[in-house]
Amino acid sequence: MASVISEVAIDTAPDDAWAALRDFHAVHERLAPGFVVDSQPVADDTRIVTFFNGAVAREVLVGIDDEARRLCYTVVDGPLQSTHHNASAQVFAEPEGRSRFVWITDVLPHDRAEPVGLLMERGLDVLKGTLEAANGRQPAESASSE
Repeated sequence: MASVISEVAIDTAPDDAWAALRDFHAVHERLAPGFVVDSQPVADDTRIVTFFNGAVAREVLVGIDDEARRLCYTVVDGPLQSTHHNASAQVFAEPEGRSRFVWITDVLPHDRAEPVGLLMERGLDVLKGTLEAANGRQPAESASSE
């Protein structure tokens, strides 16, 4: 299984970043508008998301941990034809009221790691700009992959 780990520093309060991430059905409005252009709830724990490129995926919420500021979901039907796609996103507190957003995706087959990683980087750039703009701040640093 390939694991893709991406993270970005965000000039916004951890609680604000977490509130946006935690709002599972509003990803297209609060977290990554323009990257995700639509999110339709199918059930409390399931959404159908449409991405900027027209791709559509069905995602199921695995869990939310408010104390750890962590959300986990799985893609059960998507355009990348993966046999396994599980992801988690977590917000960590950084000095001076900033946040670090960490997004980890495990995917099979292995050759899906590169396209997933490229999409994650694009998503993080949008997410960073969105969260910083929501707090009246200017983006400071672009996303970096590890």
